[in-house]
Amino acid sequence: MHQVGVVCGFAAGAGLGAAEAPTKLVTAGLSPFLISLGMVAGVFVGRWTVPALLKGTGFVFADLRRRPHLAVWAIIAGALWAVANTLTVFAIRDVGLSIAFPLWNTNSLVGVLWGYLFFRELRGAGTRTWTKVAGGALIIVAGAILLGYASSSGATSFSPRPAAGVAAALGAALLWGTMYIPYRKAYLSGMNPLSFVTVFTVGEVSTVLILALTFESGWHPLVAALADARPWLFWLFLGGFCWVIGDLFQQYAAKYIGIGRGIPLSNTNQLWGLAWGALVFGELSGADPTVRILVLAGSAAMILGTIAIASASAPSGEQAARSRAVARECDRYGLDPDQVEAALAGEDCPERERRGRWLDLLVAAVAVGTFVWLGASARRPAIEMNLAAMAVLSAATLAVLIAAGYALWKRTRFA
Repeated sequence: MHQVGVVCGFAAGAGLGAAEAPTKLVTAGLSPFLISLGMVAGVFVGRWTVPALLKGTGFVFADLRRRPHLAVWAIIAGALWAVANTLTVFAIRDVGLSIAFPLWNTNSLVGVLWGYLFFRELRGAGTRTWTKVAGGALIIVAGAILLGYASSSGATSFSPRPAAGVAAALGAALLWGTMYIPYRKAYLSGMNPLSFVTVFTVGEVSTVLILALTFESGWHPLVAALADARPWLFWLFLGGFCWVIGDLFQQYAAKYIGIGRGIPLSNTNQLWGLAWGALVFGELSGADPTVRILVLAGSAAMILGTIAIASASAPSGEQAARSRAVARECDRYGLDPDQVEAALAGEDCPERERRGRWLDLLVAAVAVGTFVWLGASARRPAIEMNLAAMAVLSAATLAVLIAAGYALWKRTRFA
């Protein structure tokens, strides 16, 4: 299952990287809270549509009934995600996509810490594995320092508030790193990622709606702002939907290789973010050569760190510690240990059936109808873009997602 987790981690990087591109609309004058609300609306549609098509709503509801205690954890995780996602919009506005991305990807350090403290990850791993993980963590920190220095130097033409942008990106990193605690708790209990994200989105939508209503001065101003922004909502919906695809792969990576390894792998999205920011939006076109070198060196260092962490496969001692963590969850909530171990090996319970196909088709029809309705009034954003680079990156992202999806389906049938 380590190979499955690695493939899912890299696919998550491609999907999550592409999903951030629509947040560049903040440079066109849209409110960060409005952008976050638009993306979360797309996320909400995606988090119900994809599970319904892949497994069926009957499967999802049956999975939730078996583990009702995880519903509150999923809602908390969604709330943390929503606040972090809003902070990323501020970060992109203030320091640009190519710099903000690697900064908030320090969430991998937070994930490693929580994985060790709460879920026995790296317990009994041995000196070699610990060296890879600790060394990778230090390299990630060094890369983040380089990028923070580059953004705060004032040498870039797109950093009007570098300190605020860095703070927003690091705040998102802390929240996203903490969000993975409910992830791992769910999968050590044998829950399917497709079921978990369905409840997860309730926390997302509720939190972002509260933020938007608070900072946009109430319901009526928010509705008016949404009406004015309707030509751009299609792109935000599309970004949210793409985020769902990337996040689902991230969920499977967290399930099969843990948050201490799966999250650093998914943080290869910083390469995709750098490519979108630099090649499509020309964020580094006006930067000093020294700043460009710092950005590239910082990104390269962080990628090397994630590779070192991801290559540290779990030895037998760590696998035994994971089994103890599973036993703890089973004892606490009265779960069947055999079913949980089967789920962690990529197998679903045999008694689960796909029912309510009419509801699955209804969910898909609503999703398609929403995109058609928004697409009918969509306009091209007034942002400078390299369309050729956009086409190449979009095609590469799609190819990675399709290949990884096929590999996951072939091995686990999306278990």
